[in-house]
Amino acid sequence: MMPAPAVLALRVYYEDTDAAGIVYYANYLRFLERGRTEWLRALGHDQNMLMKEGIAFAVRSVSAEFLKPARLDDQLSVETSVASLGRAQLTFAQRILRDNELLLDAKIRVACIDPGRGRAIPMPRALHQQFSALRGPEQ
Repeated sequence: MMPAPAVLALRVYYEDTDAAGIVYYANYLRFLERGRTEWLRALGHDQNMLMKEGIAFAVRSVSAEFLKPARLDDQLSVETSVASLGRAQLTFAQRILRDNELLLDAKIRVACIDPGRGRAIPMPRALHQQFSALRGPEQ
């Protein structure tokens, strides 16, 4: 059985939209970032503390399918789960929904880096094990 995704609820504000009242495409990336940040926080990992420990995550690639538009005042859900996991990178499966209607489906690959040097490093064992326990079935 696949672990349940973490869910972040958010509302679309005027600042998120274009002149037609539709969410500007780049703002979906901000919503996805919030979902990953809150996912980490729910696991007990504040990003400031991780950086003090010499750990950060940098986006390496984004694949997103924009299926339907979100609009001003919509209540959205950002679902975040682990799609795949390596020693120094992880791929998130993320979806944005309005009620049960899928608006965006994305895969975000991030690398674990040393923020001081900006270079990829292996994830600490405990962190990797925690992420591994949350990973869905191999694809």
